Amino acid sequence: MIKINEDKLAKLSTTNQMLDEKYGEHGTASRNEFDEQSLAWFYGNMLKERRKELKMTQKEVAEKLGREQSYIARVERGKADIQLSSFFRIAGILGIQFVPSFVQV
Repeated sequence: MIKINEDKLAKLSTTNQMLDEKYGEHGTASRNEFDEQSLAWFYGNMLKERRKELKMTQKEVAEKLGREQSYIARVERGKADIQLSSFFRIAGILGIQFVPSFVQV
């Protein structure tokens, strides 16, 4: 069995500590921007992976959406300022259904 060195473990940084150092603490403008970009990338990547599972091209999705292929490419890279309605339309084209859950934060 592997023995864990507690001293080394205590010196390790957490992910949040590393993010705080690089992008600022929660609530700062730089951290909020990072969090927004991270979410945009995450959701774009989720759509891209599903599109690939369905063996669809960006152009096919764009045609069904009535947009240009370049728009789908920007969405998938997290570089488009996408409206929620557009996100749900793209998700619907890809057979993804979202059930909203509202939680007070």
